[in-house]
Amino acid sequence: MDQWQYTPAKDLGLSQRLKSARRESGLVGLITRNLWWLVARGYFALFQRVKVEGLQNLPTDAPFILVANHCSHFDALLLACKLPLKLRNQVFPIAAGDSFFETPILRAFAAGAMNALPLWRRNAGHHAMDDLRQRLLTGPCGYILFPEGTRSRDGNMKPFKAGVGMLIAASSVPVIPCHIDGTHKALPADRRFPRTAKITLRIGKPLHFTDTPNHKDGWTHIAQALQSAVAKLAEKDSSDQTI
Repeated sequence: MDQWQYTPAKDLGLSQRLKSARRESGLVGLITRNLWWLVARGYFALFQRVKVEGLQNLPTDAPFILVANHCSHFDALLLACKLPLKLRNQVFPIAAGDSFFETPILRAFAAGAMNALPLWRRNAGHHAMDDLRQRLLTGPCGYILFPEGTRSRDGNMKPFKAGVGMLIAASSVPVIPCHIDGTHKALPADRRFPRTAKITLRIGKPLHFTDTPNHKDGWTHIAQALQSAVAKLAEKDSSDQTI
């Protein structure tokens, strides 16, 4: 009878449930998300010219982290849409709490449709990162994370912040580096409505940081290693364009 044992939801009793990294999804959220991903996939198929390389490097099971450069609100949508169907309800884009979780409408969309978890940029201290790390390690779940911390305004990649290292240092969680080219043209930060553009998504081989110590130097090493991996994928984009 152990299989019928009742286990309370981890977010039971939370006063600010949608703002919590411990939030769990209910039936309404599951239906909303599946409909949203269907719409997003249809949009990219019909209105954007998307080329994907390295699909074989995507994870087939959780836990995992996808990291990429960040130029557009399209980026998280694109990465999530390419994951296997069984993982889409286990993946959580990490979104800026001060942008996506301040108003009720944005909060409902970010949590309900995108399944995003908030990270408050003004006070993203150890407690917030520890909650996200704990959820990742006890899962099953995966994160979509943009270590630059914000969208690039000129399309150029900015330095990666060490917070990504705090999530996975000294763990066996694989990190998959990705590079996205073209979303800055399709929907840059200063544009409200998208336009058609050629978008290329390159997915690199998973990286592991099991032996990297879980302290400041280790976090910095991880951030630099991931930035280098994404930059190499970007160089491949550039070399293809010159052929």
